[in-house]
Amino acid sequence: MTYEKTEAAIAQLSPEQYRVTQQNGTERPFSGEYNDHKEPGIYVDIVSGEPLFASSDKFESGCGWPSFTKPIIPANVKELHDASHGMIRTEVRSAHGDSHLGHVFPDGPSDRGGFRYCINSASLRFIHRDDMEAEGYGDYIDQVEDI
Repeated sequence: MTYEKTEAAIAQLSPEQYRVTQQNGTERPFSGEYNDHKEPGIYVDIVSGEPLFASSDKFESGCGWPSFTKPIIPANVKELHDASHGMIRTEVRSAHGDSHLGHVFPDGPSDRGGFRYCINSASLRFIHRDDMEAEGYGDYIDQVEDI
């Protein structure tokens, strides 16, 4: 599959998805549709469709946003220095879609790598494990376990 940012994909975004992915916004904590989501599958960039995170790597961090221990394919996630809002953080963006996803912090579960990828639901589209093959994501089924 080819993953890219297109004008057609941008035109399909809701105002909140546009604000988060294209204007580096942040959704309100505990407001995103995937914060408490527990179905097996993968989360892809809402703009480009590139695979980002697996449900098997999702955990409850209590921060108010979906949290993951690692990306499915590290090359699909760019980490950038972010000194906005008077803080020093590491921003996370999709590599092909250049969507703002959220931030990564070094306070995740130590037994699973120690990272917490704190991601806005508005930047993601969920693909259920049962639909992954049909939607072209069959190569990633082995990374999805029952929850």
